[in-house]
Amino acid sequence: MPYPYVLLSAAVSLDGYLDDTGPERLLLSSPADFDRVDEVRASVDAILIGAGTIRADNPRLLVNAPERRAAREAEGKPEYPLKVTVTATGDLDPAANFWHTGGEKLVYTTDPGAERASRALGRTADVVSLGPALDWRALLEHLHDVRGVRRLMVEGGGTVHTQLLQQGLADEVQLVLAPLFVGDPAAPRLFGPGAYQAGRLRLTESRRIEDVVLMRYEPTAPGTGPLPTAADHHWLRTACELAALCPPSETAFSVGAVVVAADGTELARGHSREGGDPVVHAEEAALAKLDPADPRLPGATVYSSLEPCARRASRPAPCAELILRAGVRRVVTAWREPDTFVTAADGAGVLADAGTAVVLLPEHEALAKAPNAHLTR
Repeated sequence: MPYPYVLLSAAVSLDGYLDDTGPERLLLSSPADFDRVDEVRASVDAILIGAGTIRADNPRLLVNAPERRAAREAEGKPEYPLKVTVTATGDLDPAANFWHTGGEKLVYTTDPGAERASRALGRTADVVSLGPALDWRALLEHLHDVRGVRRLMVEGGGTVHTQLLQQGLADEVQLVLAPLFVGDPAAPRLFGPGAYQAGRLRLTESRRIEDVVLMRYEPTAPGTGPLPTAADHHWLRTACELAALCPPSETAFSVGAVVVAADGTELARGHSREGGDPVVHAEEAALAKLDPADPRLPGATVYSSLEPCARRASRPAPCAELILRAGVRRVVTAWREPDTFVTAADGAGVLADAGTAVVLLPEHEALAKAPNAHLTR
């Protein structure tokens, strides 16, 4: 199911600690960076923090610049983004600033926590139970489908950041590094212990802002099973964009494909009719660029804008078979093949029957269809 774009935002010291909490809080960001954060807040549909951050910091989470609030309203948006918090227990202070500033408020909690939160807050906020335990995927799905949130800014704390990144649900990390040492072993860290994605995150921007440095990263490692990660969406969008490079055809689809190793390294990419070959398919073109003995292939994921073909007349082996021969055991696609050229094509079924995990992300179907509009009218 579709989720919002999830942006994690935090400031850390040189020794890796988050902003200190308490009455004499150490502010790590500079004035210019606070203004940047205000600009980011104005650009999103919702801002989320954990209940522990409300208790520790008592934040207001506002868009402070009047011109930015006015611009939101001119675009038909509320003056302030939706403010969201998460609590397993429902232990919330109704006197906190969070509830008495800004626009609408929303609480996600558990079945036991819902009664306690509703009793404490009354009509101050909407309370939504996620069931017996907190479920981040259910939370993001509800935000997207019910509340219309397309961009979500997450400002902490460390537990929230950790859980979203470990579950592969963060699309971007915006990290500000401050020229300070905290040195207090009891101070909170940005991320906690546990299993994170393989490989390295991709640096998409670095920028000096007064005496701090902003770094923006995006995860790259594919998921490992049927549940999609934020990186899966990134790579599938890339495959769909490659389809636009295909020479147009009246007798074949335009398709893009990317092969990505388990650590997020792009191994190869291809698109239909690449290199002047009028019948080459996208997956075929990408896999042909790799050594069949490459040890990374069994752990790799193939991203294809269109379901890999199960039958074809132009080559001895269809793409589903080529993927199986390569040893790849995970495929992510945006669009099931229609009956335009092959009736009842079921490449996904062929792959699944052979033990390959096939993940369909239909929210990218429109992008996959765009270069094929002349064939699907």
